[in-house]
Amino acid sequence: MLSLFLFGFLFAFLGYTPPSVLNMTALKIRIDSNQKEFTKFSLGVSLIVFVQASLSIYLTNYVSKNPEFLALLEKLGVIVLLGLSIYFFKKNTKEKRQIKHKKETKNSFLTGLLLSTLNMFAIPFFSGVTAFLVGFNMMNFEVVSIFIFVIGSVTGAYVILYLYGKYAPKIQQKTGSFTQNINLILCYITAGFALFTFLKFVV
Repeated sequence: MLSLFLFGFLFAFLGYTPPSVLNMTALKIRIDSNQKEFTKFSLGVSLIVFVQASLSIYLTNYVSKNPEFLALLEKLGVIVLLGLSIYFFKKNTKEKRQIKHKKETKNSFLTGLLLSTLNMFAIPFFSGVTAFLVGFNMMNFEVVSIFIFVIGSVTGAYVILYLYGKYAPKIQQKTGSFTQNINLILCYITAGFALFTFLKFVV
């Protein structure tokens, strides 16, 4: 059972480590706001990760037998990612025009819930991990096994967000303009993911 927790932790930790909308937003909230708002955001993300990981396990068999369902999710993901890209671009332009003191982020918990829900890669990711573990007989579909794996996954996702927040000031000092243009970076990330997903259907 401990191995299932560790597998969930490791895969989620590695999966959420690369720059993404979630951890870049976490970094921005920690820099622009305070620890309380950052924690609320991380908890919001973690709650949705719990739902996504749980749902992914139960959908694994269905997706394997109905690949068109996964294709539909990816098509919807293109639309969502393009929308997010436009949103972050407009937000970046708006902030460039305003010269104001930093404001605390409001509704950080809801922001975490929303952005994590819109993470269209989470369910395919956890489904792939589940299929891999089941294929090597390292996991089964018993309730206890599923729960332990999901808790490990949630912990892994939370820890990587925590590390982004903990080292946010140091990251800001070393990267300078990088953290000042996070909205623009988020715009590029979401647009890149949208383009990558779109190319899967046309190539």
